[in-house]
Amino acid sequence: MKSCWINVVGGGTTLEFRDVPVPQPKPGEIVVRVHAAALNRGEVIADIGLLKSGEAKPFGIDTAGVVHAVGEGVTGLKAGDRVMGRGRGAFSEYAVLPAHQAIPIPAPLSWEQAASIPLVFSTAYELVFPYGKLQKGETLLVVGAASGAGVACVQIAKRVVGATVIGTSGSKDKLAKLATLGLDVGVETRGANFAAKVKEATGGKGANLAINMVGGSVFGECLRALANQGRLGVVGYVDGVVKAEIDLELLHANRLQVFSVSNKNVTQAQRAEATRNFTRDVVPAFADGRIVPVIDKVFSFDELPAAKSHMESNTQVGKIVVRVA
Repeated sequence: MKSCWINVVGGGTTLEFRDVPVPQPKPGEIVVRVHAAALNRGEVIADIGLLKSGEAKPFGIDTAGVVHAVGEGVTGLKAGDRVMGRGRGAFSEYAVLPAHQAIPIPAPLSWEQAASIPLVFSTAYELVFPYGKLQKGETLLVVGAASGAGVACVQIAKRVVGATVIGTSGSKDKLAKLATLGLDVGVETRGANFAAKVKEATGGKGANLAINMVGGSVFGECLRALANQGRLGVVGYVDGVVKAEIDLELLHANRLQVFSVSNKNVTQAQRAEATRNFTRDVVPAFADGRIVPVIDKVFSFDELPAAKSHMESNTQVGKIVVRVA
């Protein structure tokens, strides 16, 4: 089968198409005939620790397709089922998924829409629900709101929770697009200068929950944008800044909370539980049309290098998807 692999070369990442055998499912796994797969920024950045130089690996996590084969012990899934989920080697004609990551695709969704969901929406769910504890009537600030996970946070907070949503972006056009998806207040900026505007938009109170999609360069400003007893969620550091100072006086005086969401060290049991909760709480919103996945652009499988370049250009709003089958 045709498969794409990624490697770190000279401080950047490169892609290579290979002809490899169709994978066979191990116990607890399924093999999916891939129809579409989506790119995630963290997969293509060379310096954030997910990739090691000289160690090429199958590229892609987000998969949507048809169950081809099921491994020993797998129940509730059969050949022919339409599923989406997080696995390995998504940019291949056939990909492997842990069975507990497979989610039935709601009927209204296309293959491309389904592929755009698993990683960013499940990450956004954990940021907003179990960790962020966002409530109806509260205010969410999304710093870097035009990213895939940022858009997902905006949509979940607005369409599922019923919160007020403020977002930052360096592009006026991106903020205009986000306004059609539920963004209440857009702050045009690429720097750490948004706290005052957030306070102004909230009558001086600040955001109840802030989600930092950017990294250490805006960490302190996120804290300054919070309301009393506010929460700050950190997910990634696309700015390459992995360290930041903490104003302990501010943290202490306002009873602020800081947390993060990462899949790096979670157990399979934790992954399975998170997927079950996401399926229960958010997937119905795709089925009934409250949330429609935002796709920036669709590429063919052969155009995958161009899709990667498009992501690296940082011009997209929403997800970049590759049609495999």
